[in-house]
Formats: sequence, C-alpha cells, structure tokens
Amino acid sequence: MAEIIQRDGTWAFDGTTVRITPGLHRSVPLFRQTYGEIAVPLEAVAGVVFEPERRRGRLRMRLREGADPLLQATGGRLPDPADPYRLAVDVDRAGVAEYVAEEIRRSLLLDQIPSEPTKAYLLPGPPVPVSVRSSDGTVSFDGIQIRIDWADTSDRVKRATGPRIINVADVVQVEWLPNSGYEDGFLRFVSRETSFSKLPPEKDPYALDLWGSARRDLLTALVATAVTARLPHPSTRTGVEYAERVRPLAAAVPPPADHHDVLLRRLRELGELYKDGVLTDEEFAMTKAAVLRGF
Repeated sequence: MAEIIQRDGTWAFDGTTVRITPGLHRSVPLFRQTYGEIAVPLEAVAGVVFEPERRRGRLRMRLREGADPLLQATGGRLPDPADPYRLAVDVDRAGVAEYVAEEIRRSLLLDQIPSEPTKAYLLPGPPVPVSVRSSDGTVSFDGIQIRIDWADTSDRVKRATGPRIINVADVVQVEWLPNSGYEDGFLRFVSRETSFSKLPPEKDPYALDLWGSARRDLLTALVATAVTARLPHPSTRTGVEYAERVRPLAAAVPPPADHHDVLLRRLRELGELYKDGVLTDEEFAMTKAAVLRGF
C-alpha cells in the first residue's frame, strides 16, 4: 500500500485502485468535498507526476481520454484547486509523494496499461439522485429525468415556461462552462430539437445561467457529470442521431391531469410577454415551442 495523507486530501494505492479522498480542511474547495471519494481503477490512469515547488508541490494524475465522465463533462475547465486529480503536497512530504507516484507508474508498466482512449467510461461519476441549487434555479437528476425549477431571479422568459423536465434519452450533449467570478457560466442540455438554438443561456429554457456564487455554481458540474455518464460514450457517437438508440432507456412520464389548463395559462403568459415587447419574435417562437414540447 502506497499512501500519502495531506490537509488537501489522501491518495491511497493498493496496486489496482487509486483511492482519492478529499480533505476536510476549509481550504479544500466545496466541489471536491461534495464530489467525495473517487476510486480510480488502474486501467483508467494514463500517468502520474509529482511537481515539486519551493513551498508546496503537487501530485497530478492524468486519466485516459474517455475514462471519466467528469472530465468529459467539464472539458478541462474545472478550476485547478477543484480538480480532484490534483493533490497539494507539503514540502516535507515530497519524498512520500514521489514514492506514491513511482508505485503507480511501476504498476502501469507491469500491467501494460494502454495509453489510448477508452471505449467506455471506467468511472461511474456521482451517484443519483443529485440536486444542485444554482444562481438561476435548482437542477435535479434522478437517472432518468432532468428537472429545472427556476429561481425568482431567473429571466421572465424562463419563468414563463414553468419547470423544465427533460428525459435523458432526449439529450444529445451536455455543455458546461464554469462561473469564473468574472464571467458568467452556464449548464445547457442540448436535445435534437434545440441543437440549433441560438438563445443565450439567460433566456434558454434548457440552460442554467450561472452568474452568482462561483463556489456554489461549480456544483452544477455534478449534474453535468451524472447526465454525461448516462449518455452513450463519445467513442460510439456518430452525431445527434445516436439519441434514437438510447430513447427506449428512458420512458416519458405522463403529464399531470391538469396539464391542459397549465399549458393554456403558460401560453397566455407568453402571449402577454410578446405583446409587451419583452420577447422578440425569435424568443417567442423558441419559448412557445419549448412549452409545447414540455406537454
């Protein structure tokens, strides 16, 4: 067993799995603490390196392309401190960090782990159900459906459409950009019907506009990852038509008994927004279509 315990977290390697546990210190980002422990199978690892610095060094693990839905969903855009495959190491523990890195590298050679991309996810992503409250609303995922409940501060266009429910079988792509604190981010669920939509995130009823607390909004990557883990692996995708192959995996939930009255009310609200000049022609058409698809 090769193990290093730091304030930033713990890495433990038993020859087949690298178990990464985030630290509990307040300096550890909320995202890592919420994501929790990660068990990385050796076959998912592409390499590991220790980067010594003057005061603190870093252990960094590189995974094989396509092995982890988290990296697929976030596209390398996680802030460095929130990266779960990075461990800050005190200077007096540099020797232990080098030993852990060398043990992992030796096992990669002995087991002849290939470096090419994987053809399936080797890590499961976060468990479901998962729910995150962001600056634009609350997004939840139960493994079958995504639900977005808009906040009072959400754009009027979004609130007019009501809660958004999306079957995961209808999703062809998840787009995620973090809120950096200087620029807004977003979480968007792209379906076949919305793949050509040009609505900005603040008006798109299939997207969360992330503009508030960067620390809290970063947690939307949990939902992005959980959904991504249940989409066909990137190696199998040939375009948006792949959604047809996974459609049977998620059944549509029947609408509520009073859905007709709700539909009429929301259409009236949209008409009033359009009449008052709040919605442009394009926004009105897109939002109306989104409401009708929701029913």
